[in-house]
Amino acid sequence: QVQLVESGGGLVQAGDSLRLSCAASGRTFSTYTMGWFRQAPGKEREFVAAIIRSTYYAASVKGRFTISRDNAKNTVFLQMNSLKPEDTAVYYCAAKGTRYDLSTPEYDYWGQGTQVTVSS
Repeated sequence: QVQLVESGGGLVQAGDSLRLSCAASGRTFSTYTMGWFRQAPGKEREFVAAIIRSTYYAASVKGRFTISRDNAKNTVFLQMNSLKPEDTAVYYCAAKGTRYDLSTPEYDYWGQGTQVTVSS
């Protein structure tokens, strides 16, 4: 069982940066694929980024967002730069034990989400 707790969301202006963190429980964190998804009001949950050793990004965030992980601290991060109003959403951290279908919401464990609001 893995528990995930996100933090770092908030209200920022367009062009600002935020860093989200996701703290995970469990002793096998380094073996999990970790992902970030987001869900805006009235929209489906969408893939943002994932990391195993390599990193993977949605086209809409590539070049602006960076996913990283610290296996010693059981934590995954999402550095978000040049934020846009369309990045406004609840951001979810997720974990899975497999290394495929990274961009689909078929992850085994989910955090409770953290709100990111970007004003224009």
